[in-house]
Amino acid sequence: MTEELYKRYRPSSFQSVLGQDDAVRCLIDMGKRKAVPHCLLFVGPSGVGKTTLARILRKKLGCGDSDFRELNAADFRGIDMVRDIRGNMSLAPISGRCRVWIIDECHQLTSDAQNGFLKLLEDTPKHVYFMLSTTDPQKLKKTIITRSTEIKLVPLARKHLDELVSSVSESEDVALSEDVRDKLVDQADGSARKVLVLLHAIIGLETEEEQLEAVAKGDHKAKAIELARALLNPRSQWSDVAKILKGVEEEPEQLRYMVLGYCRSVLLGGGKMAGRAALIMERFEGNFYDGKSASLVLACYDVVVGEK
Repeated sequence: MTEELYKRYRPSSFQSVLGQDDAVRCLIDMGKRKAVPHCLLFVGPSGVGKTTLARILRKKLGCGDSDFRELNAADFRGIDMVRDIRGNMSLAPISGRCRVWIIDECHQLTSDAQNGFLKLLEDTPKHVYFMLSTTDPQKLKKTIITRSTEIKLVPLARKHLDELVSSVSESEDVALSEDVRDKLVDQADGSARKVLVLLHAIIGLETEEEQLEAVAKGDHKAKAIELARALLNPRSQWSDVAKILKGVEEEPEQLRYMVLGYCRSVLLGGGKMAGRAALIMERFEGNFYDGKSASLVLACYDVVVGEK
């Protein structure tokens, strides 16, 4: 199976990271001064380079593969994960100068896990570095944030996304019209990963019409907007919403955030749909991490059928 473009073209050096000049400059300066903090918190939207920068930095620190662990808090959320780190972080490095733990989506750690992790930060050995990344720092305990050095990342500017699409499409020998290129960039929402996922979807398609259709189908935001509009419409039947849900391939939690964002805009705008937007936000308030697609379907059913 062909490797996904976002993996194949993941930057391997600070110099090749696009659109994050301030973050890169900060990390390079820390390295030159040999003053890299033992806990870094990478904050920013999805797909803009948080984990990529952490991976590059761990190599700069001289951390070998045997001393490196990367965990996703969506899968390892509890206190057992923290206990495992505590049991290993005192061990001397095996194949390098230090030991590094990268924890993606760290805001998904349970309250107990965050409390336990706080204790790790209070007594971190000199040879250990923690690199946390999150799209939602508000869900982290303030005590973790204050004990971390924050590295902020921003959505990529249009010029950087266009540069990335041009470079990768040329390397992959993929012909793109200006309209297709613009559509890719428009729907990327400032995310390098998303624009490459969308580009990957159109490889092998010959006509501009096919490419535009594939980009539209691969756009998660379009599906979230379609679902939000159906939920906001008081005349929608459950069969209408169920049809949309059957075509959903997106991560339910990600979809929840996008629906909440759409309804938030409707609520702030006032008008006759504000009350229904508030209702949807109430039903979508709890996360879908445990129930996943079942939680998404139940929340939608509550909105449509529960109000009939």
